[in-house]
Amino acid sequence: MSTDAASHGLWPEGWERVVLDTVDSTMAEAARRAASGLAGPTWIMAHEQTAGRGRRGRDWTSESGNLAVTLVFKPEATPTEAARRSFLAAIALFETLAIHVDRTRLSLKWPNDVLLDGGKVAGILLESAGQGPYVDWLSIGIGVNLAIRPEGVRDASFPPVAVADDGGPVVDPEDFLTHLANAYATEEGKLDAFGFARIREDWLRHAARLGEVITARTGTDEITGVFETVDEAGNLMLRTPKGLRAISAADVFF
Repeated sequence: MSTDAASHGLWPEGWERVVLDTVDSTMAEAARRAASGLAGPTWIMAHEQTAGRGRRGRDWTSESGNLAVTLVFKPEATPTEAARRSFLAAIALFETLAIHVDRTRLSLKWPNDVLLDGGKVAGILLESAGQGPYVDWLSIGIGVNLAIRPEGVRDASFPPVAVADDGGPVVDPEDFLTHLANAYATEEGKLDAFGFARIREDWLRHAARLGEVITARTGTDEITGVFETVDEAGNLMLRTPKGLRAISAADVFF
């Protein structure tokens, strides 16, 4: 285990960093550390995950050379406000990936994915805990296919891709994490200074298929309409024949 970031660039002040050789999942490790007490917001990275998790209980395959990391911290936020941190993480991921690939190849797919040339290069997973009006802690899990696209993903509407595909750059995961941590700290600063409206505006600038027809599949319904915007609560807003629909959770297809 390492906590030294000096060899991987300038680490943002006030943010802790832990690098593990192997762990079941960085999300599980974040929950354990949150339960035992945090010194401050902490990024937990693992070179190997044995039981990585994605959205809706799906497995997340962690290949060697890819990034598997979770940020765990205690924001002063309601559950709804905490959930909107996925937009901050997506923007930070976009800006970090844009260091290594042409930004015109990147887009953000609501709610929690980053696309590279239309394929999924990164995913975000949020978990939180708390009984009162504010969350006790929030974890933001992030997986980025830096070196290798995962095998065995079948019938994927957005097939996995990697930064290093087709002669792309080889990116060190710890270097990537340093840039990501700085980018995320910047987004938190913007949220504090300008509110979610600024975050929403920045996210929409990179949104995939904005103004086009897309389909959102919830657990009970399938809604097709024009992707008009994301509202102040982070809901997907679709213009349908029955009017404007606000969708809080769904898988999006186009």
